Amino acid sequence: MKRYSQPGLSAIALVAVSLGWQATWPQLEAASENWVTAWGTSQQTLGMATVSNATVRMIARVTIPGDSVRIRLDNTYGSAALRIGRAYVGWRRAGATIFPGSNRPVLFSGAKEITVPAGGSVLSDAVALKVRSNQDLAVSLYIPEDDVRPSQHGNSVVTNFLTANGAGDAAADESPQPFTRTSTAGLWVKAVEVLSPTARGAIVTFGDSITEGSCATVDGYDRWPDWLALRLDLDGRRMAVVNEGIGGNTVLAKHPDPVPPAGMAGVERLDRDVLSHHGVKHVVLFLGTNDLRRSATAAMVSEGIQNVVSRVKARGIKTYGATLVPRHNNQQIPWDAAKTQQRNLLNDWIRTKGPFDGVIDFDRVVRDEMDRDRLNPAYDCDGIHPSPLGYFEMGRAVRLDLFGRPGRSKATQ
Repeated sequence: MKRYSQPGLSAIALVAVSLGWQATWPQLEAASENWVTAWGTSQQTLGMATVSNATVRMIARVTIPGDSVRIRLDNTYGSAALRIGRAYVGWRRAGATIFPGSNRPVLFSGAKEITVPAGGSVLSDAVALKVRSNQDLAVSLYIPEDDVRPSQHGNSVVTNFLTANGAGDAAADESPQPFTRTSTAGLWVKAVEVLSPTARGAIVTFGDSITEGSCATVDGYDRWPDWLALRLDLDGRRMAVVNEGIGGNTVLAKHPDPVPPAGMAGVERLDRDVLSHHGVKHVVLFLGTNDLRRSATAAMVSEGIQNVVSRVKARGIKTYGATLVPRHNNQQIPWDAAKTQQRNLLNDWIRTKGPFDGVIDFDRVVRDEMDRDRLNPAYDCDGIHPSPLGYFEMGRAVRLDLFGRPGRSKATQ
């Protein structure tokens, strides 16, 4: 097991605001074997509902095949240390059901129990479990303590499962019967890594709700990163896709309008949500619309983007800038003509002056050509987010040659 702790969130915010950069998160040690993060999510808050002497079963769809897996647990927002009484991982069949005989114990330095410090994260030992591309895994955690508030991602766009409080340890149970509750929040499970001698690396999609999947279908896997992962797999490229989107997320930690960002801002969470993953070769940076919503200017956002890109490139990772799609809602902080002007200025910078290795022009994919400051009605969900059809077109529009040469296509196998 590898473990690292994270500095206090308030300290990070203070440093980021006062000095314009983020304190570096300690990184997981490099591995000599070819471990690649095949699924991930972003912790963003402390959940209100408590878990007491109960088991949670989190669903994770890995995006590359491999021979073994490791599970990374995250207690970023936990106010106290998190005790895991037992953990298991197996092939999810449907709902909370696991394929018989596939559920394997997850150990931490050989022990079945682990305590994750408040603000910290742990990585499990390797589990001998073969996985396929786009296969659902069920990660089950028994929480023996009472009244534990979870560090969580609020909108996983996937149904996860919990036993009733007081039901005890059901982590090893492959049947669905103990899991009587559901939630679309993702609790404690940060990432799944896959040991794959043929994997070429991971692509992290670093974004906001349009990457997270607002307006996508729960359990439909029809977000744009899902379509990208499917295309990469069918093309035989052996590249994982790790979705690190948070609804409402921003590049910057401070804005003219004093509305706090959702979760840590991009400049603050970059190390945790991108650079700490194993095998990252490419990052798609798709943030900025929520900064403009908070009255940041295009110049302010571009400065924050350059901060992120410089830190990513320092690791030898390629970065692709995504243009911001139109929005025309008048909810919450109103979106108006001045903000649209800043969006267009920022998109011009991304297309022509940004420090990227390439550009993914999502704006041109989903905008209405009769009114380029609005979403195409065929792709519009709510004036902010694309519909599932819009997400499909976005995922289809990403050029696969940005991520290296193709492998042997599944269509020819």
